[in-house]
Amino acid sequence: MTLLEQSVLNNPVEKWLLAIGIALVATFALYVLSKVLARSLSALHGKIPGELSQVLSDMLRRTKFFILFIVSIYAGSRVLSLPTTLATSLRYLAVILAAIQIGVWAGFLVTKLVSEYVIRRTDKGEVPSGIAVATLIGRVIVWAFIILLVLDNLGFNITTLVAGLGVGGIAIAMASQSVLADLFASLSILLDKPFKVGEFIIVGDMLGSVERIGLKTTRLRSLSGEQLVFSNGDLLSSRIRNYKRMQERRVVFTIGVEYSTAYEKLRHIPQMIKEIIESIERTRFDRSHFMSYGDFSLNIETVYYVLAPDFNTYADIQQEINLRLFERFEKEGIVFAFPSRTVYFASDDKRDLKMQLLAKEEVASS
Repeated sequence: MTLLEQSVLNNPVEKWLLAIGIALVATFALYVLSKVLARSLSALHGKIPGELSQVLSDMLRRTKFFILFIVSIYAGSRVLSLPTTLATSLRYLAVILAAIQIGVWAGFLVTKLVSEYVIRRTDKGEVPSGIAVATLIGRVIVWAFIILLVLDNLGFNITTLVAGLGVGGIAIAMASQSVLADLFASLSILLDKPFKVGEFIIVGDMLGSVERIGLKTTRLRSLSGEQLVFSNGDLLSSRIRNYKRMQERRVVFTIGVEYSTAYEKLRHIPQMIKEIIESIERTRFDRSHFMSYGDFSLNIETVYYVLAPDFNTYADIQQEINLRLFERFEKEGIVFAFPSRTVYFASDDKRDLKMQLLAKEEVASS
């Protein structure tokens, strides 16, 4: 009997050599194929629209040589007559490792595509927020599907498992609904973008610049310096005023002049204010009217627009309007009103006459 005809574990040596050859050739072929495909896809980058070719190339570079080797060993073992337990163990190992490799590929693909999607929706120069939330959810879904697929191939009844997971998921969701609400609120902020990091917002009676959008909370820095922390769920259920996205600022201000102001000067004040506002850049005049009689002043109400959202720009323009208005009033002899009260006293003659009348009444009554 020749060496090739000798039996090892109920298989001739020539079959063992064939199995080893198949395993080595399959390992080498799969590894080389993954490298060639990765290089070819990378070479297509820029020649076809989008980033898909580069993403697929990077994905294939994450192929694990050890997994290819084990799967190839299982492929070679198919020509052998192995004990049922060993053959089943090899098959289970190959299925598990193949599923892990698919999970690595799919996880990278989901992470990359989601990240690219978020970056595309983010303004240039802004640090993308919420990528971790979206990629975490994507990877959880991918690996949950991979695990169920592996269990199904291993012969487990996943119907009962899925039903149990559903019941368990409901229980977990009810126990941690506030955490999940904040998590999905964070995802909603990421996709809908009611505000972004760096923007100035008002929530109720609190205001500040957005510093960080996290998985559970969003943090603002107030004007007075302290940090404000909001849960994402509460934040989205509130009415938010986003001043960063204001295109222009509407300004209303009122001035008061004394009641002693001459009619012609009073009539000319709205036109005077209009000329001042129109002479200042980045403003649009709307109206100016003598609106009401106050307790101690004649009130002129003015409305104009600052063609910029920045508060400092508005403050500079309003200051310039006030200074020019003060200068014009000084030249025209118009006086700004201030809280005052006028008290009139009766003359001495009238007082003496009144005392005489009272005296006569007393004499007549007596």
